[in-house]
Amino acid sequence: MCVLLVSHPGSDGENAVNAIRAELPEPIIDWAQPMPYPVLQTMFDPLYPKGLQWYWKGDFVRDLPDAAIEAHVVHTERVPSPLSGMHLYPTDGAIHRKKKDASAWGYRDATWSMVIFGVDPEPAKAPALRQWARDYWEAVHPFDLAGAYPNFMMDDEGEARVRAAFGDNYEQLAALKKKYDPVNLFRVNQNIRPAP
Repeated sequence: MCVLLVSHPGSDGENAVNAIRAELPEPIIDWAQPMPYPVLQTMFDPLYPKGLQWYWKGDFVRDLPDAAIEAHVVHTERVPSPLSGMHLYPTDGAIHRKKKDASAWGYRDATWSMVIFGVDPEPAKAPALRQWARDYWEAVHPFDLAGAYPNFMMDDEGEARVRAAFGDNYEQLAALKKKYDPVNLFRVNQNIRPAP
C-alpha cells in the first residue's frame, strides 16, 4: 500500500490538491479535505502510541534507479511488523532555490529525504527491528547521497554520519558551535562538536 499525504497551505490549496488527485487511480481510502494544520500534524498519533520500540535509518536521495527500486522492494517484502516501513519525503521547491551554503541544510540537490523505520510494541523484537532497518539501509545506501536528515538518525550512527548529514557546511557549524556553545552543553542530539 502506498500512502500519499498531500498538504497545501495556500489559498488555492483545494484546487492544487484536486489536480494531483485527478491524475491518480481511485484510492482505497480518501481523507483529502480542508483541515486545520494541527489536525494534519496529529492524524497518525493513534497509530504510534508511547512505549513503542523504534529503530531509524535515513538518507538523502537524488535518484531512484531501477536497481535501487528493486532493493526497496526486496526489503519491504521483509518488513518485520505492520508499523514498520519506509517514507520518502520530497525535498524540492524553496530547498532547491537556495545555495548549498545558505544554511545548515547541505543537500540542496536531494530529491527526497528517506527514512527506514522498524517499529513494534514488543521489546523482544527490538533486535529484529534494528537488523531489518540496517540491512535495508545497507542495500539502498549505495544509490543514495552520503548524508541524512539528522532526525532520521539513531544514536549509533557515529561522527562520520553526523558530518555527512551537513556535508560541506559542517565546519561552519562547528565554528558557530565553538562561538556559542564552546563547552558543548547542547550535545544530546546528533552532535556537532565545537571546532578545536
